[in-house]
Amino acid sequence: MDPVGFVVFIILVALVFDFINGFHDAANSIATVVSTRVLSPMQAVAWAALFNFVAAFGFGVSVARTVGKGIVEPAVVDSWVILAGLTGAITWNLITWYGGIPSSSSHALIGGLAGAAVAKAGMGSLVPAGLFKTAAFMVLSPLLGLAIAFALMLGVMWAFLRASPSRVDKLFRRLQLVSAAFYSLGHGTNDAQKTMGIIAGLLFATGYLGPEFFVPLWVILAAHAAIALGTLAGGWRIVKTMGMRITKLKPVGGFCAETAGSLMLIGTAVAGIPVSTTHTITGAIVGVGATTRLSAVRWGVAGRIVWAWILTIPAAGAIAAGTWALRAALYGLLP
Repeated sequence: MDPVGFVVFIILVALVFDFINGFHDAANSIATVVSTRVLSPMQAVAWAALFNFVAAFGFGVSVARTVGKGIVEPAVVDSWVILAGLTGAITWNLITWYGGIPSSSSHALIGGLAGAAVAKAGMGSLVPAGLFKTAAFMVLSPLLGLAIAFALMLGVMWAFLRASPSRVDKLFRRLQLVSAAFYSLGHGTNDAQKTMGIIAGLLFATGYLGPEFFVPLWVILAAHAAIALGTLAGGWRIVKTMGMRITKLKPVGGFCAETAGSLMLIGTAVAGIPVSTTHTITGAIVGVGATTRLSAVRWGVAGRIVWAWILTIPAAGAIAAGTWALRAALYGLLP
């Protein structure tokens, strides 16, 4: 059993990752509602942070169980694997945040864990089923978000075909408050659960959780509080990319994008599938833009985002593997 102080230190690092996840992914929750000028930036982050925390009380911990037991074999996990994995995820998040690139915090965390585990025990340390599910939804989540948003936008355009633009704008300015709240619920429950899974996995691996894996209430509340505070801190570099550079949004488009994103995130959270909130909302925004005309989407910006998605897991994994190897070398554990 590792010393209590060391375990507490790693828990604090995990909560720092959760905080960074919040401000890195704040754009996912608020970019549409800010770009449509329904809320000011400060109002938007407060609204999103509130519902990030409220999400602690409604959607279970299925994603946390997947992250805690379904990515890396539990026998391989120890304090140093988790610390190296968090180092890889945090480093990649800060790099992409500085560059204004909306990469996936979820995939950075999964890549970091996998990289550290492989550095310690080889490819056999990974759980193929969990990784396959994550990889599949790496592709499916933006595509489904795009399809749902496209369908919603077409339905709304048909339903309000004869309505005046001013009436539509006024109605969807109000409705976008609701859709933004639901998206923040989905964002909070999906992303905070990944940190819950890491902390619960740490406590289980070090013997502090007991013989059975579960997620304590204090872990749930701490993870949601950290991501909510991170959202309050904002991520303005990425807000600009998400809300203004991919396509031009009106309140009706923002409503459809957020509604599509929230349906995906809450559905996958209940099913225990750790998806990327970044991938989902980006796909939804592209789907909304494509209903106007394909040229309304800035495909060059979207293409650069996709490259960041592709690189996230291997980059975070490589940083984590290097961190674990450095620690092992310093302690004389490598030949």
